[in-house]
Amino acid sequence: MSLTTYRNAQVFTGESEVFTRMDFTVNDETGRLVELDDSGTTRVVDLTSKYVVPGLINAHVHVVLDPYGQFTAGVNPVVDTTVALNNLQQAFAAGVTYVRDMGSTFDVDLTLANLEKQGQQLLPGIVGSGPALTMTGGHGANLGREVDGMDEARKAARENMKRGAKNVKLMATGGVSVDGEQPTDVQLNEDELTAAVLEAHHKGVTAAAHAQGTVGIKNAVRAGVDSVEHAIYMDEEAADMMLARGTVIVPTLVAPWAINQHPDVLPGFMVKKAQEVADSHMESMKLAVQRGVKIAMGTDAGTPYNDFQTAVVQELLMMQEAGMTPAQVLLAATVLGAELLHVADDAGELVNGKLADFVVLANNPLADLHAFVEDRQVFKKGQLVFQS
Repeated sequence: MSLTTYRNAQVFTGESEVFTRMDFTVNDETGRLVELDDSGTTRVVDLTSKYVVPGLINAHVHVVLDPYGQFTAGVNPVVDTTVALNNLQQAFAAGVTYVRDMGSTFDVDLTLANLEKQGQQLLPGIVGSGPALTMTGGHGANLGREVDGMDEARKAARENMKRGAKNVKLMATGGVSVDGEQPTDVQLNEDELTAAVLEAHHKGVTAAAHAQGTVGIKNAVRAGVDSVEHAIYMDEEAADMMLARGTVIVPTLVAPWAINQHPDVLPGFMVKKAQEVADSHMESMKLAVQRGVKIAMGTDAGTPYNDFQTAVVQELLMMQEAGMTPAQVLLAATVLGAELLHVADDAGELVNGKLADFVVLANNPLADLHAFVEDRQVFKKGQLVFQS
């Protein structure tokens, strides 16, 4: 058995607001953290003066979407798979070692998830959803599955899970990126949402709702979703509902921000809506932080100019702007993300038995989150997958 022991690292454990000095050992064959013993050959790596963070978890991505618009999703499965593989390599560069895909085409996310789990591809771990469920003509209908009524929602959720989905994605409201609708529009209703959520939970998988308007957010929370995505127009009642039920928010603050950085090249309707929601989005997240609602990091990667690498640190910085301490931001991007995705047995912490997914940083991210774009090494299952 071949082992690698990393010594003298400053490790983010999630248990305090500071790094903890510790050693850890990786079984190079299994890619998991183990106790150091005398049963094999051990290589030693000295990480003195380095900072180690568990691999980041991006809880909201779209692997088949090209953020720069060169390729259109949903036309050809080979193209979509190629885009996905390129995006996932970019995720590694950001320090992301696990993602939750929130709406894919041709079941690309589900297929890649299986290949990664079987060790056929060295990729970030993937929790896939398959096609998102939306009402006829609703948000994401061009790439998702249209459902109307409880029976259709129930059947679609079952069929997605039959093909391997570990999350059911639901569209509770309209959004920013589609013309002819508003983020406040109610789409799948509470009964439809509930039918799909019950199916997901019956199978032990999660359910997540794209919900931007206030009414849609509350519908989703009452329906029992595990997470609300975006939560742009959240009021105090909605925040308190989430707090009482343990519902997680995945803010994706960077998604409208990225649109607003490119007003001259994107459609006018999209820019107009992104500009209108920006302030409310940040205020909602500040409210969530003040109320103590659980938050997990997610970027909505794949949406316009919102790529899988550079947008991650921007999301971390915006979460800090919303009132989270740097330690709370890292917790949201590691431990809490792993819990939300139901992958805590493998990810989120550097604990023996879990995957050796970690980021080695030259600088302290608790002092400045820009450390994630400075000198770094990223490891997946103990293998170096990116170095700057």
